[in-house]
Amino acid sequence: MTAGSSIAAFVVGAAVSLVTSWVLVSRLERVGERLGLSEALLGMVAALAADAPEITASVTALAHHQRAVGAGVTIGSNVFNLAALLGLGAVVAGRIGLHRRVVVLGGTIALVIAAVCLLAVAGIVAAGTGLALVLVVLVPYGVLLGARRSAIERVGLPRRWSAWLTQAVAEEEIELEEAIRPRRGRPIDAVVALGALAVVVVASVAMEQGASALGVRYGIAEVVVGGLVLAAVTSLPNAVAAVYLARRGRGAAALSTALNSNAINVTAGLLLPATIVGLSKPSASGLLVAGWYLGLTAVTLLLAYAFRGLHRSSGWTIIALYALFIAALLVTA
Repeated sequence: MTAGSSIAAFVVGAAVSLVTSWVLVSRLERVGERLGLSEALLGMVAALAADAPEITASVTALAHHQRAVGAGVTIGSNVFNLAALLGLGAVVAGRIGLHRRVVVLGGTIALVIAAVCLLAVAGIVAAGTGLALVLVVLVPYGVLLGARRSAIERVGLPRRWSAWLTQAVAEEEIELEEAIRPRRGRPIDAVVALGALAVVVVASVAMEQGASALGVRYGIAEVVVGGLVLAAVTSLPNAVAAVYLARRGRGAAALSTALNSNAINVTAGLLLPATIVGLSKPSASGLLVAGWYLGLTAVTLLLAYAFRGLHRSSGWTIIALYALFIAALLVTA
């Protein structure tokens, strides 16, 4: 592949993937609305659709044994999500108010998944073991988000725990309701969503192959190609959506969107394909990306809990930490 064709594949693939992912998100949300999904589950569906470019690029890289690129796309996208969805969102909005129960519930799941990701990248646990650990917490969380209050009460938890979970889910619904409540879908929306998914997959494969070829040609480290370039480009739809919501006073939805997106990235974009093809051997740059993802997640959640949301100063702090991440990764690579 020549330099010109690599650049064309990357630029055209990125443009088509990002534009089509918007179609995919909107149509899947309408299908979810027709099926009667809760706001929280609609948010999970939207995050899954928006993550299609990251997941496809990561799976493509792993399938071609470009394991550092694959891991970099997934984990680097998660670091970028925190900076763009929450950091930039808070700067634009001035303040994003959040319920503490939502921070604790979603944050606990997010920290567990980030910790498992780090353990897998470090080679302490196998990818398959990591996938099982993630599913153990992620599947019940998804069921909880879609459960009715009566169903939560029938689980048999202590009354105080049941009441807390019920309230946390209700508060997350409140945060998401205005942001993602779409109109009721029609059968044609499902057809369009399938077509959009196919286009996103093909375009993302071309984008990943173009970026990887350029990286090889110009001697750019794989982790930089994946963790910075592809990670940022494939996460742009989430970033644009976060700024859009923040400017309209709906930034609270960004927390659940960011955490859900990151959880799906690790599960479907890293651990699932790595269970089949394996992960690259532990490296300083790989550990840096995974460690920064865990650390920035913890800092973001701590700020959100302490101040019942994220202020503009918190947003700048998160963005500054992402800038330090870029510098550290370039030095390490």
